[in-house]
Amino acid sequence: GGTSGTFYTQFGLTMAVAVGISAINALTLSPALCALLLKPYINEDGTQKNNFAARFRKAFNSAFDVMVDKYKTIVLFFIKRRWLTWSLLACSVVLLVLLMNNTKTSLVPDEDQGVIFVNVSTAAGSSLTTTDKVMERIEKRLIEIPQLKHVQKVAGYGLLAGQGSSFGMLILKLKPWDERPGDEDNVQSVIGQVYARTADIKDASVFAISPGMIPGYGMGNALELHMQDKMGGDMNEFFTTTQQYLGALNQRPEISMAYSTFDVRYPQWTVEVDAAKCKRAGITPDAVLSTLSGYYGGQYVSNFNRFSKVYRVMIQADPVFRLDETSLDNAFVRMSNGEMAPLSQFVTLTRSYGAESLSRFNMYNSIAVNAMPADGYSTGDAIKAVQETAEQSLPKGYGYDYGGITREENQQSGTTIIIFGICFLMIYLILSALYESFIIPFAVLLSVPCGLMGSFLFAWMFGLENNIYLQTGLIMLIGLLAKTAILLTEYAAERRKAGMGLIASAVSAAKARLRPILMTALTMIFGLLPLVVATGVGANGNSSLGTGAVGGMLIGTLALLFVVPSLFIVFQYLQEKVRPIQFEPTHDWQIQEEQLLVYWIYTYFCGTVYDFTKVKMAVVCTLFIHELDVGTYLKNEHHFNLNAQIQICYQFSRELEHSDLNLNKFQELMSENNIFSFENLLKIC
Repeated sequence: GGTSGTFYTQFGLTMAVAVGISAINALTLSPALCALLLKPYINEDGTQKNNFAARFRKAFNSAFDVMVDKYKTIVLFFIKRRWLTWSLLACSVVLLVLLMNNTKTSLVPDEDQGVIFVNVSTAAGSSLTTTDKVMERIEKRLIEIPQLKHVQKVAGYGLLAGQGSSFGMLILKLKPWDERPGDEDNVQSVIGQVYARTADIKDASVFAISPGMIPGYGMGNALELHMQDKMGGDMNEFFTTTQQYLGALNQRPEISMAYSTFDVRYPQWTVEVDAAKCKRAGITPDAVLSTLSGYYGGQYVSNFNRFSKVYRVMIQADPVFRLDETSLDNAFVRMSNGEMAPLSQFVTLTRSYGAESLSRFNMYNSIAVNAMPADGYSTGDAIKAVQETAEQSLPKGYGYDYGGITREENQQSGTTIIIFGICFLMIYLILSALYESFIIPFAVLLSVPCGLMGSFLFAWMFGLENNIYLQTGLIMLIGLLAKTAILLTEYAAERRKAGMGLIASAVSAAKARLRPILMTALTMIFGLLPLVVATGVGANGNSSLGTGAVGGMLIGTLALLFVVPSLFIVFQYLQEKVRPIQFEPTHDWQIQEEQLLVYWIYTYFCGTVYDFTKVKMAVVCTLFIHELDVGTYLKNEHHFNLNAQIQICYQFSRELEHSDLNLNKFQELMSENNIFSFENLLKIC
């Protein structure tokens, strides 16, 4: 719910529609385009082409085959040393936790929208003329800033305090972004120039902010606080306590400036009505106060129609007749006998000082405060500084609460863990239904933390914040990494069901899916690079989303390519301990090709076709030998006796049947009999 829920809803709908359209395209249009565009590299006479494209394709495939062989070697290295896989996962989780705790946080990043708001407050009780003169001085200085396009000023209305003769505001319109390419031209640098050029103006307080990214949550991107007097005490004491708290807050390095427009030093008149005199004259105190309000403050009394329009009738004494307290002698109220009496007979005025307006927040007397995070600190750091300073500086009976977007950010803190938990739970349930197992999905889920660690690592390296854009990118990243891991586990599971060994099926699937995994990951990474280097409005949000996704895809893909095969072997082995696997014949031509290749080698050299069970077990043994790459190569050809080697394979088959695929026993048998590798068998063929 809340603001974060709105972001996630919009992101979820966008992704769901995009994925749905992509799925329809993949099932319908893509096969047709493949048939039309993908042509064999052969001439009309059947010979292969020898043009640049054909040579490039051949060279690329040769280089890629070399990389596949090296990749297979590394995968086998991880499989043989599974402690390395678990160590890598543990390090990834530890780094992920550390980076999450040390990455700056915010709800939405501060963006350069090309506009700056400047709030000006003159001394309490200043006239509009005085305020306007101060505003003109400030305007003349600010207009010299080279990044400004034009300046608009308003006297009598403050951005933060509202209407009042001692308030004013300026709206600074910056030049287009292509004319402000440097770091010294961004909005925060210009705000720094505003403070530098107005620092010596003692007649007013200046507070500059950039507009907030979410409309409706305050006027700017500053923290919005409401100091609260929970004891209901004296307003002057409350104001003094607030000023002391602001002084302590301004000493914090996380806070650039803490500011409040509230003041209790506005000159006022205290009006006291003599109720006894009013009663003797036959009038009520309300009538006296209403007359006083009409003469001095103005009052709406009626309407009249003219020129097909309705006009209001306002009454108020002419300014020359309401200059001082003696003017009460010339303002009259009607008594009960119909005669007129001056207001000075019933009213006593006393000079005093107080607040121009009072406000309440959550039923308590409150004072509005705004605080700007310092350069290099996020709003999350500033909120933490506010909390720590309040614990040290605020006396008992006083508190604070957040308002606007600051309130939303404080309430949404800690949602990253909840989001991760929901995503992991949904993926686990879906994969459990896919594999019909509660164990195998962990081979996919345990590969995701590496990608999340990469995302936070890139955010930390580029100085980004953990905001709503980064979190939406993490949701997308979890799905992409899980999809990539599923490509491996699904292929390995199919090969395992077809009768291949655990290690053989894992390595074979890794080799078969390396190319599509790399192509998918690189496509995603290159597609997100424009977001990483984005400029203009929304650049920080785009950078947060793009950098986090690129870092997660890059590191996560590299990690899962080597981790998932080992994880599949572990969890598939545990699954078979719980429920033994039932081998099924496969119609996958790739799996059949791997099986028939070995079958052809045996029948070609032996000259006879053995029964299917023995041949199948021999295939399993040979693939084990191929993937484990154990034993020694034959140094001389006369050492080779194929029939004897096949008999040993059959012996291994029987041993495997009785030992329930005990791989340790299998490796011992191979070491004792000095079995050759499958690559050498193909070389001899």
